[in-house]
Amino acid sequence: MRIGLIAALVGVTTRAIRHYHHVGLLPEPERRPNGYRAYTVRDAVLLARVRRLTELGLSLDEVRDVLADDAGRELADVLRELDADLARQEAELAERRRRLGVLLAAGPGEGEPVSPALAALLAQAPPTESAAAAKDREHLTLLDGAGAGGEAVYAALGQVAAGPGILELYERLDALEGAAADDPRIGPLADALVAAVPEEVFAAIPTDGRVLAEGVKEALLADYAPAQAEVVRRVMDAFTRRVDEGGRR
Repeated sequence: MRIGLIAALVGVTTRAIRHYHHVGLLPEPERRPNGYRAYTVRDAVLLARVRRLTELGLSLDEVRDVLADDAGRELADVLRELDADLARQEAELAERRRRLGVLLAAGPGEGEPVSPALAALLAQAPPTESAAAAKDREHLTLLDGAGAGGEAVYAALGQVAAGPGILELYERLDALEGAAADDPRIGPLADALVAAVPEEVFAAIPTDGRVLAEGVKEALLADYAPAQAEVVRRVMDAFTRRVDEGGRR
């Protein structure tokens, strides 16, 4: 058989067959005196098996491993691994569709591509026009996307979001927009913000590292005006000390 005939018989392209030859997956057949490859029925059987395995999702390296075992003993193991991988992908797709459904069900401008735990936290926050509150939401969304948040932390922060004093704290932070970095209001506000955070939040933060990597911390601080950045810096430093203290207990 010529390459075009075996390709049509098995249902693959001639380009695929040449690629299989190139990567050593399909042995080169003998050539006729005119230089054309002469494929046999056994070549077609092997090529059909390659096609079936690749359609199942096996990589060419995995197909090569299966074909190398004449008894076929490894095929079942490879297929079980493939089945487990497909099950994991199905679960991930189901979760992505669930989150997409939440976004689609939200009103215009209300949807946020965040984790369910952070979405629940943000839903508890009272409506406000505070610029500091909006920035806080943006930063949480950013960290959530980077995997820096956590369900336990968000659940504990729900007490802060729903608390009666949170809006007043945001207003005080807004008021420092044009203030200097040594404004006397900085210290009391930082202390008030730390005091507003319940112990459950500190207990939920992992103790095997810093609250935030130094580079991320500095990038977040640069997003604030000088006096506001000093408040947030002191709050972050206080968080780090509390978490470190908790890890030493």
